[in-house]
Amino acid sequence: MKGKSLTVALIGLLMLNQGCTKKEEEKVNEKPLKLLVVEPGHFHAALVQKSMYGDVDSVVHVYASEGPDVKAYLDKVEKYNTRPEDPTRWKEEVYTGADFMEKMLSEKKGNLVVLAGNNQKKTDFIKQSVDAGLNVLADKPMAIDSPGFELLKEAFASADKNKVLLYDIMTERYEITNTLQRELAALPEVFGELQKGTPQNPSVVKESVHHFFKYISGEPLVRPTWFFDVKQQGEGMVDVTTHLVDLVQWSCFPNVTLDYMKDIQILSTKRSATKLTPSQFKLVTKSDKFPDFLSKDVMDTTLSVYSNGELNYTLKGVHAKVSVIWNFQAPEGTGDTHYSIMKGSKANLIVRQGKDQKYKPVLYIESADKSKGYEEVLTRNFKTIQEKFPGIELKKNSAGWEITIPAKYETGHESHFAQVANKYMEYLKAGKLPEWEVPNMLAKYYTTTLALKQAMEKK
Repeated sequence: MKGKSLTVALIGLLMLNQGCTKKEEEKVNEKPLKLLVVEPGHFHAALVQKSMYGDVDSVVHVYASEGPDVKAYLDKVEKYNTRPEDPTRWKEEVYTGADFMEKMLSEKKGNLVVLAGNNQKKTDFIKQSVDAGLNVLADKPMAIDSPGFELLKEAFASADKNKVLLYDIMTERYEITNTLQRELAALPEVFGELQKGTPQNPSVVKESVHHFFKYISGEPLVRPTWFFDVKQQGEGMVDVTTHLVDLVQWSCFPNVTLDYMKDIQILSTKRSATKLTPSQFKLVTKSDKFPDFLSKDVMDTTLSVYSNGELNYTLKGVHAKVSVIWNFQAPEGTGDTHYSIMKGSKANLIVRQGKDQKYKPVLYIESADKSKGYEEVLTRNFKTIQEKFPGIELKKNSAGWEITIPAKYETGHESHFAQVANKYMEYLKAGKLPEWEVPNMLAKYYTTTLALKQAMEKK
């Protein structure tokens, strides 16, 4: 009997030790970041999860209203999990219900909220999340109108008070031609000084053409019907324009803290609509009819979407122009396009993405100085950029030089989401954003929302 008791005790001790070991292993394997994906209504939510991250737990807690949006998000993540090459390993734990936000905030099963969906509610979701002490990585735009901007200001103040980081997903900073344009503009011997320009001849121009119907991860993109309601998605002036305004700030005044009350002056604004037929709407949404909330924008069976916007303004005295156009579908063999020019006293830096560039962005240096002396200066200074980006080269042409870029840097729009996420996680580890980031995010959304307000008042 005594021997039996001893055996039971030993087995119990062994089991206890095994339990401790398992708990210790779980603790060792525990990742510091746990994702909370809230109301994922845009495909960008899934693109954040196209890659795995060393510091992010594989279990993702999803909180959403029931419907096609969350299903589309889960389907995309499942495709990433089951792809043959480098599959992801996300485990999605999903809660759906009208009280999804309250449920997320009461359970707090993670510490990093990812927001990419209906922009009408996004700013409020941001504010509630940071108020609850949660970090937030939000897709653009974080605000789509002036009241939203005021709420966003409160959200940044709350994030600072609660020691959490609020950050938006600026993927265009990671497109290689945008990156190199900024690097070259920082070389005084090559670029000279950024010109002030005039309203008629701005020093900085950024133009973007997008398409409602496109392919994402090799499949036709199905957009939610609310995407075409500017009350929910936001007008062109406050949506994609966010990227362009960000690039103007980031390229022209790198690492400089901007004061939106002093440094920005809106000069002129313009907005217009893209028209969609019922058949086009069905192709991109799979919906047989326009929903009731779009009836305000339908005339003679055609839907008008105010997705186009143009903004002329000054930033610290520099004249800039940004414009966004949305067409329904790009012609065969083409896609979204981007044009950008920065005018310096010694050279212009130009990104073109048209037919001659086979619809891929190409960066050019065009200088009025054709002397051998300038070429030698350019070649010498360009070596500092080649050290950062090995493999890029200068190729002379009739107008100046083309920057030839190895394929390894042309990773594509979808990969930029992981680059943004990784940069944000560096900031989380450091416990802070760069000093200029929050003021400049505020400057960006001040610019876009004020521009929209002024454009709408022109009616």
